[in-house]
Amino acid sequence: MDTLIKVAQFFLSLSLLIVLHEWGHYFFARLFKTRVNKFYLFFDFLFPVPTLLNFSLWKKKKGDTEFGIGWFPFGGYVQIDGMMDETQDADKLKAPPQPWEFRSKPAWQRLFIMMGGIIVNVLTAFIIYGMILFVWGETKVVNSSVKNGIAVGDTLMYSIGFRDGDKIKSVDGETIQYFDDVLKKVIIKGEEAKVTVDRNGKDELVIVPKDILGKLSTKKIDKKGLIGMRMPNIVDSMPEKAMAQSNAFKAGILPNDKVIRLDSTSINYWQDIASYTEKQKDSAEILVTVLRGDKELLIKVKLDANKKLGLAPISFQKMEKAGWLATETRKYGFFESIPAGVKKTVDKLGDYIDQFALLFKPSTGAYKGMGGFASMTQIFGTHWDWESFWSITAFFSVVLAFMNFLPIPMLDGGYILFTLFEMITGKKVPDSFLEKANMVGFIIIIGLMVFTNGNDIFRKVMGWF
Repeated sequence: MDTLIKVAQFFLSLSLLIVLHEWGHYFFARLFKTRVNKFYLFFDFLFPVPTLLNFSLWKKKKGDTEFGIGWFPFGGYVQIDGMMDETQDADKLKAPPQPWEFRSKPAWQRLFIMMGGIIVNVLTAFIIYGMILFVWGETKVVNSSVKNGIAVGDTLMYSIGFRDGDKIKSVDGETIQYFDDVLKKVIIKGEEAKVTVDRNGKDELVIVPKDILGKLSTKKIDKKGLIGMRMPNIVDSMPEKAMAQSNAFKAGILPNDKVIRLDSTSINYWQDIASYTEKQKDSAEILVTVLRGDKELLIKVKLDANKKLGLAPISFQKMEKAGWLATETRKYGFFESIPAGVKKTVDKLGDYIDQFALLFKPSTGAYKGMGGFASMTQIFGTHWDWESFWSITAFFSVVLAFMNFLPIPMLDGGYILFTLFEMITGKKVPDSFLEKANMVGFIIIIGLMVFTNGNDIFRKVMGWF
């Protein structure tokens, strides 16, 4: 069920962004009176061969455009009449251009048509981030207030030198203001990082190697994550439906119970629960000792298919009330959220460009972490949380805009590059050159697809997913 929920979120997010991206092209094409033959979510052929297995799950003709949903669940496209791409009839493009065709339009109009998808993706990120801030606001955990320190989930992070209970103070001399920034500052640098931690009241130095991303990409990440906040072992409530499906709640555990033992193993923090249950056999029965008020109760609970008890940790709000941490929450009015959404989009784009640049530094090993659809699916949570869903969707929109802007033939960026060349020099790039360039771009794109999704398959075979 967890996997199904992740896949459903991924398909909904990707489908929404594909439709919006293609609508951007469609909007500017129609604005400049350019005929659009097809507008499809997914492909109605076996990508990348447009003449193979042509059929649609649904289609409807409206005006000159056929709208439809293809059977091949990868991407989508608009077929703009007179534009050289993989879906056009090459012989037709040898005929004189017609007034309604893409190739007959002025260079500046063709530029806007090709940039339409990117423009809409950026605007989509602006709107989503703005609405997230308007509806939910922005809450950050003050790093210096984290009373119980960190929980080191992954063995690699432990081998580097981090320990449970460490309080991360600074990275390369820069004080960490918010706990939310810890992973970004410690992991995604591309350079060696000197991390100062407070360990039992004494400062210790932990050196994070610059190839940490490569090392993390070639191993199974512990289910408890890399570095998290060490949470108190107190049970919180869950949505009614989730509680009805939880083995622990069905067995008699209640919100606000404190889990103090699993069988004969003492539990001091929430992360200790996962450390114990993941070592047990599937569907094992655990004797859970909880403290309810001043009474100890013994309750037998059968692990679910994911080796979990079906419990939720105490919320940040309750932790703050109990004095275990402090948060800073900022609420945004509607008009205030718009520029804030723009700023957040720019910040996310900057972070992504920094991460993308690491791919070209072999010493970081970041290229090993490139992943395809399976990796993207893993980003989503195992339960449906709208704030998380929209946040990930906004980030994907930023990524889609950036990737399409890359000057690779067949991508929007390739067409933009050739059009800008024409506008600057006054000379149109010959169709014969475009055809060859598109073939090169096609090889690059297919190669990247094979590499990234091949990485996912390899990780699955190795048990890293």
